[in-house]
Amino acid sequence: MKYRSTRGQVSGQSFESVVMEGLAADGGLFIPEQLPTLPADWQTAWAQLTFPELATELIAQFVGTDLSHTEVSQLVQKSYATFDTPEVTPMVQLDARTHVLELFHGPTFAFKDVALQFLGNLFEFFLERRNAKSGGHRLTVVGATSGDTGSAAIYGLRGKKNIEVFILHPRGRVSAVQEAQMTTVLDENVHNVSIEGTFDDCQDIVKELFGRSEFRREHALGAVNSINWARILAQISYYFYAFFALRRSHGADALPAFVVPSGNFGDILAGFYAQSLGLPVAKLAIATNANDILDRFLRSGTYKKDANVAATPSPAMDILVSSNFERFLWYLARDHEVPSSVVDPEERAARACEILAQWMDRLKTAGSFSVSPAALAAARQVFWSGRCGDTETYSTIAAHYSHEPSYLLDPHTAVGVHVAETLRPEIQALGAHVHSVCLSTAHPAKFSDAVLRAVNDAGHQLDFGSILPAPFVGLLEKPRRCFECKNSADAVAQHIVDVAQSK
Repeated sequence: MKYRSTRGQVSGQSFESVVMEGLAADGGLFIPEQLPTLPADWQTAWAQLTFPELATELIAQFVGTDLSHTEVSQLVQKSYATFDTPEVTPMVQLDARTHVLELFHGPTFAFKDVALQFLGNLFEFFLERRNAKSGGHRLTVVGATSGDTGSAAIYGLRGKKNIEVFILHPRGRVSAVQEAQMTTVLDENVHNVSIEGTFDDCQDIVKELFGRSEFRREHALGAVNSINWARILAQISYYFYAFFALRRSHGADALPAFVVPSGNFGDILAGFYAQSLGLPVAKLAIATNANDILDRFLRSGTYKKDANVAATPSPAMDILVSSNFERFLWYLARDHEVPSSVVDPEERAARACEILAQWMDRLKTAGSFSVSPAALAAARQVFWSGRCGDTETYSTIAAHYSHEPSYLLDPHTAVGVHVAETLRPEIQALGAHVHSVCLSTAHPAKFSDAVLRAVNDAGHQLDFGSILPAPFVGLLEKPRRCFECKNSADAVAQHIVDVAQSK
């Protein structure tokens, strides 16, 4: 199993290399050179597997010779032993044909734990193996967060030998609980950095630092954002797990239509890969808030960056550009922009890289680019999309809290549920065997202000203490450590240098 960059200048990379490097040297994202072929009997052989067993089988398809099946199993078991339920990602039924896949049962109560617990253990494993051969190997992890990635990365990496982790977050643009989850972790290898700006500013700084080849090499930079392929790989597992769970509860012909709250596109990209591997999926639906670049693309075929980020009750989705969309765009370019007269697979891949690089350059210089009608039609075959405003977010939370049985949604999951309800006629038209499965990305206690506003404004009373996870009790009063930094890659780089020199 080898990997290439979407921009075309890097190829033939091993799984270990793409995990440890994160972002390709040419600025592109790593993708498999070829997708693996699953065993012919996977639908029966894997049907009764536990989540860790299923994740092991899927991840093992992508690691080549870098990890044995036993090593993958050990890493997976270690990663998901931190979750509060053996199911890892249980599914809850909201109504006859609508379900919520709860992805928030990890240590930081967000879906990103599924990938970042695994990625943290991967980093540690590969570093230990490298240092056993020749000492001195270290990793400086640099990441940007709109809230959940930061705490999940920190909890996945805190206390790990030979790893320093720097997490940038936009000051005042994450929830109080999210900020406290990050900044109250006082381990010596954890460094929180607040930036005056937006998540996109933080993400741009991270990408610029990775683009500085000498700095990247000197400090051995590693990535925890979903630009890291291992993040996407780990998330493929819960699409398969949901498929099997749905069939166990609703019959052998039940088919999921996944509705995914989408910001950086990593979560639903894992669904695209699951479908590409052969998972039967009725549809993948993108759910956006007011920051709706993905919804607008699927309506128009133009990917256009807005001038400003809208602050919404679902802040983890408050972004201007969805970084992981580049991976899907590469497949669109290869299959629908490269002329059909080009038949050699490697030549088609090379041409796709050229087209993708041109699109990314236009986005950077002009703020937008457009795909061909054929490519847009192909994207619509894979994805539906919908948008949810702030008012609809609050009303969806209130409505489901007041339903019997009552279910409390966090604002991001509410975006997904609202879009699922909007798309209900289209989903039902796919057949009586099709069920909406909404991915629930965070525990509602992480967004207490939005949840309480939604419930109380609707005239209900909510004892928030009754749903507060034990780790959140007293969290806001704990001591904190955070470095306030200018909105500048130079300033962040200097902070990394200062920390390294102080060790």
